[in-house]
Amino acid sequence: MPSSKEIRTKIKSVENTRKITKAMEMVAASKMRKAQERMRLARPYGEKIRRVAAHLSNAQTEYRHPYLVSRDTVKAVGLIVVTSDKGLCGALNSNVLRTGINKMREWDEAGIKVKLTAIGNKGFGLLQRARGDIISHIIGLGDAPSMEKLIGPVKVMLDAYVNGEVDRVYIVFTRFINTMKQEPQFEQLLPLSGEMTEARKASWDYIYEPDPKPVIEALLTRYVEALIYQAVAENMASEQSARMVAMKAASDNAKNVIGELKLVYNKTRQAAITKELAEIVGGAAAV
Repeated sequence: MPSSKEIRTKIKSVENTRKITKAMEMVAASKMRKAQERMRLARPYGEKIRRVAAHLSNAQTEYRHPYLVSRDTVKAVGLIVVTSDKGLCGALNSNVLRTGINKMREWDEAGIKVKLTAIGNKGFGLLQRARGDIISHIIGLGDAPSMEKLIGPVKVMLDAYVNGEVDRVYIVFTRFINTMKQEPQFEQLLPLSGEMTEARKASWDYIYEPDPKPVIEALLTRYVEALIYQAVAENMASEQSARMVAMKAASDNAKNVIGELKLVYNKTRQAAITKELAEIVGGAAAV
């Protein structure tokens, strides 16, 4: 049985850990509210531009953007993996990375090459260790997503699609459901089709000014950027929610451990007192 001093040291250590997890829980709760508000504000714009892009995919135009052209054979695909920069957020990153790795294995078995874009330090580190073909990455996004930072690595993947280096582009991220629930999401970004965007099968006709090509290019580029920004915003809201829940669970577990250790300490202390009393009584009786 450990001594009273060892038990007191353990109690102090767990109490210090609980202070840290409690502080991290409060910080995550504060950041979570801001991240959720940012994510909810971005959703209406994402839904509207998705609808416009869906109509455009069924529009009758003489110019067909590469993003709208589906290729018959798929020899290579691009995958954008969105994770967090920091850990201590439960199984958030593990779930999304497991989804991405499983898809990569399926493509590898089918003989399809995979090019990767990593957003977030956790995903970048794992893909590096897995020796994936990473063509671009970004880490250190901070607490708020910035399109200026995202546009560089994302454009590398979009250019690879336009140049024919990849035939499809997918994205995997964590969708925010509520504070207690976040789900990994796997979506196809390119090529864009009416089925992807839930467009009704109808013929759409637009008047373009001054010319269809620059208007369609600008719209579809903004559409892809909006979807990626929304995915990163969803992932950040999920990250803070998962971290708050994980730190709360850690604080509660630390509280239970402290209670158990105090119970053991009291038993050990009582046993020591009883032993000393027995020794005193025994010594007095011997005299």
